[in-house]
Amino acid sequence: MTEDERWMDSAIREAEQAYKRKEVPIGAVIVREGKIVGRGYNQTETLQDPTAHAEIIAITAAAATIGSRRLEGCTLYVTLEPCAMCAGAIILARIPRLVFGAADPKAGACVTLYNIVQDRRLNHQVETVAGISEARCGALLKEFFGKVRENAL
Repeated sequence: MTEDERWMDSAIREAEQAYKRKEVPIGAVIVREGKIVGRGYNQTETLQDPTAHAEIIAITAAAATIGSRRLEGCTLYVTLEPCAMCAGAIILARIPRLVFGAADPKAGACVTLYNIVQDRRLNHQVETVAGISEARCGALLKEFFGKVRENAL
């Protein structure tokens, strides 16, 4: 297991917490110097907050842990490719590295539909690694939405 897969495993555990709470199962962890400094999972339904994405919650937690809005030296691991809102937050937080699992063909803003995090017109670009533990990340989402369609959740 690579280091990226190991940290993605932690993000998947966060996604499983979302699933248990009937939230879209997306999880995120932020790692700095070999330690998780922020973690989050989707809570948009629980909090009735459209900004309560896993990445936003993890970024907020990491900033509080580090004591800075600039998350330099950090890597964000997230189970699904970030949306435009989260990509913007990643830029604003100055996160240098993003690792995600499954691509998002409907809202992905880091590779699939857009590539906000590597847009040279912005003042910060992010090294991006896609497809880490992609099958596991995607399977969790497929299972969740299958149950939603069956009204089993």
